[in-house]
Amino acid sequence: MAVDSEGGEYAGKITGFVVLSCLIAATGGIIFGYDLGISGGLTSMESFLKEFFPEVYKKMKEETKTSNYCKFDSQLLTLFTSSLYIAGLIASFFSSPVTRAFGRKISILIGGTAILAGAAFGGASYNIYMLLLGRVLLGVGLGFTNQAVPLYLSEMALSKYRGSFNTGFQIFLKIGFIIATIINYCAVKIKGGWGWRISLAMAAAPAAILTIGAFFLPETPNSLIQQVNDHEKAKRMLQRIRGVDDVQVELNDLIQASGASKRVKHPLKNLLLRKYRPQLFMSIAIPFFQQATGINVIGFYAPVLFRTIGLAETASLLSATLLSFVGLGSTIASSLIVDKLGRRALFILGGILMFVTQMFIGAIMAAELGDHGELSKGFGILVLILTCVYVAAFSLSWGPLGWVVTSEIFPLEIRSAAQSINVATSLLFTFIIAQGFLAMLCHMKSGIFFFFGGWVALMTGFVYFFLPETKNIPIEKMEKIWGEHTFWKRFVPSNQDYEKSMIEKE
Repeated sequence: MAVDSEGGEYAGKITGFVVLSCLIAATGGIIFGYDLGISGGLTSMESFLKEFFPEVYKKMKEETKTSNYCKFDSQLLTLFTSSLYIAGLIASFFSSPVTRAFGRKISILIGGTAILAGAAFGGASYNIYMLLLGRVLLGVGLGFTNQAVPLYLSEMALSKYRGSFNTGFQIFLKIGFIIATIINYCAVKIKGGWGWRISLAMAAAPAAILTIGAFFLPETPNSLIQQVNDHEKAKRMLQRIRGVDDVQVELNDLIQASGASKRVKHPLKNLLLRKYRPQLFMSIAIPFFQQATGINVIGFYAPVLFRTIGLAETASLLSATLLSFVGLGSTIASSLIVDKLGRRALFILGGILMFVTQMFIGAIMAAELGDHGELSKGFGILVLILTCVYVAAFSLSWGPLGWVVTSEIFPLEIRSAAQSINVATSLLFTFIIAQGFLAMLCHMKSGIFFFFGGWVALMTGFVYFFLPETKNIPIEKMEKIWGEHTFWKRFVPSNQDYEKSMIEKE
């Protein structure tokens, strides 16, 4: 079906070619999820702490006067986790011009290669410097893949299935997290205490799949038009990925968007224009709020958190594995309903559930867990159940949709630049939270859950008042939603002005 002036659907269907291409690209999510899972497991693994962070190991094993909340408080330990994200933050700004000038495929290839190198350094580390260098190389890889993969998925998918396809990145992230927690659980049992090397080095497996697969990935039609302006080649690719011959309407929109893109010489500077105010705001606010949920506290430090409340080493790693399966199931559920219920409904539902569970967890830990000792078995199980509900709520909403929405709302002329802002903001606040969490846990104690719960309440209100619905709207027709929104229409042209400007461009 052709696209009308109000932005209906393009002709096309789901093809095996698109599914396979997107599966390879979404492998970047496995790498991101694997790192989240590995980091948290390693920071609670005694053999790893003994090798690189002996002071933390001593506090955990020998000191009885140290508060439950402060046993893992070490800036060097958090630097191990967070160095990856500051490296990714810097790399994301280099990945934007590469993605724009050379295509999404090249950025994915660069990212996969850097991650391979990082995994090699991590697995072979014999001092803290090699360990941190490996983390920096992993960060460079994630800066490129996290910038390019969501764009690739959004541009390859039909608009009515775009939400489902883009949640593939988050599904693969959850799979990577599961793989990491299982490997950590097995690695901790290896005699000789060298199992952590396997945990670090195995990041090379998904990176190899992504790097080799990137050689065979087709470039998106959007990128083909933007790079070489070969309309016939783009049309053939569009026919191949849509599975139909009648793609002229969509091709015309891509050519039109590419023309507007080529007139923009400085995309980052253009983001400051008034008409792009909503996209600039969303590219900062959504990734910020995604981190302000506190999810990476669970991702990085779930085993540490469970050890804080009194679980043993293997039990804490097993509990983290349970969380990863809960997250995967909820993300799959999100992919099945996101294009039916819409983005706003899932954002708001997830926000309410996360807020309620964080309030309960904070209250239980405040009332039942002192600075010494541990929770009773009953309350420990209750905290685990509430944490599972929290992870399920995030994985249904802000987890996948934080990537879906920010990859589909940007016009082509600013898309790579805005996505780099999105990734940089996400990595910046991931770094801040990762670097500060253990100190915050030590000083705020159970209050940290009320802190993140307050942010969840704020972000749920933000979605209700400021985020328009984007489901079923073709990616090249997305501009019109801002001119129809109660708040954002003061910054962007009305729908009538938008249509007039489209006619003038032609």
